[in-house]
Amino acid sequence: MIFLPKLFGLKTKARKKDKVNIVTLGCSKNLVDSEVLLTQLRGNDIEATHESEADDSTIVIVNTCGFIGDAKQESIDTILRYADAKENGQIEKLYVTGCLSQRYKDELEEEIPAVDAYFGTMELPGLLKRFNADYKHELLGERMNVSAPHYAHLKISEGCDRPCSFCAIPLMRGKHISRPIEDLVREAGHLAKNGVKELLLIAQDSTYYGLDIYGERKLADLLRQLSEVNGIEWIRLHYAFPSGFPMDVLEVMAEKDSICSYLDIPLQHGSNAILKAMRRGITREKTEDLLGQMRAKVPGIAIRTTLIVGYPGETQEDFEEMMKFVEESRFDRLGVFTYSHEEDTHAYNFEDDVPEEVKQERANAVMELQEQISLEINQKKVGKVLKVLIDRVESGYFVGRTEYDSPEVDNEVLIDAKKHFLRVGDFAQIKITEATEFDLTGVPVEN
Repeated sequence: MIFLPKLFGLKTKARKKDKVNIVTLGCSKNLVDSEVLLTQLRGNDIEATHESEADDSTIVIVNTCGFIGDAKQESIDTILRYADAKENGQIEKLYVTGCLSQRYKDELEEEIPAVDAYFGTMELPGLLKRFNADYKHELLGERMNVSAPHYAHLKISEGCDRPCSFCAIPLMRGKHISRPIEDLVREAGHLAKNGVKELLLIAQDSTYYGLDIYGERKLADLLRQLSEVNGIEWIRLHYAFPSGFPMDVLEVMAEKDSICSYLDIPLQHGSNAILKAMRRGITREKTEDLLGQMRAKVPGIAIRTTLIVGYPGETQEDFEEMMKFVEESRFDRLGVFTYSHEEDTHAYNFEDDVPEEVKQERANAVMELQEQISLEINQKKVGKVLKVLIDRVESGYFVGRTEYDSPEVDNEVLIDAKKHFLRVGDFAQIKITEATEFDLTGVPVEN
């Protein structure tokens, strides 16, 4: 683990009433954990905020990410910054939770002793005890939403049972545990009553949902019941594993207007040799067949995927096979990671033999290809009228998304705020007038 030098020069502050600030790093699943923590603290009459910009907190809780190298370093740097703030009297207590703490607790305790206590991903009750607070079961489902007033993440399960060779998530999150359908429907209802219009369904592996508690895949049943929640207009599905994909999900997606024609399905590679080495349980040919069925059963579906370049043993031929796969598959959205050599994973037994500069060159090449594909797909939307959810106002524009786009990672729609008035959190019919590789520009039309 690499630690940066500590920061100095912070001023000591006078004693003030305890106020907790939760700082979240990493993925949306971590964000949900922080929302649950925030709800429990406030439910115990403890003043708490999430990523407050006000410099008035006496206690900080850092919810860390331990996924890959860059994320781990960001978590370490953040811990060090607040450890220095504590040593200089700016805050009084510092707690660390989340994936990095789960994975490297012993090392962190030794190397950053200024932290008052470290907690793993499943140790919320222990963290609450530090505040003389009880875990209130009556608050289940009444999670505070810090994403935005009009959309929220809904975590349908925890952990993962897949054997992917490169992934450390099972080390940090444990085995797959599904949440009961009735609990998720109740939580969705609570979120809807508080103004949420879009649910972003997340999990380490959403297609495994239900196998552990119902004995069969129940994602389609969950989607049907969530689609009946009053006030929820969009339901978006993320992180679907391709092997064993439950095809009845596509039937529900085609049947229910509130289920977005959108699927986030991380495929990781396009070479059979690398897919086998990654222990993905699927071939390129089976993947292509699955994509074809998705597009046939849900016409117009937007498919987002993520890929990994530079896996141990990835040859130039393997990479070219991936490029051909991307070119032929024409994904609507695509992201790329360079391979990160993670301790205690199966792939850690192999030599990390692809140089970093080659990994980056390959990642850049994939994204250059995807930019052209994305531009061609977006240009076909010019002249069409699309339903858009307005997320925010920024730099003189209303910024929104279509049903084919998830927050923060996908395309956005820009509407000139000087010429048109819209309300954040509302849906609007927008005629697309221009298109670039990753954004659309449009104007409102009458309903």
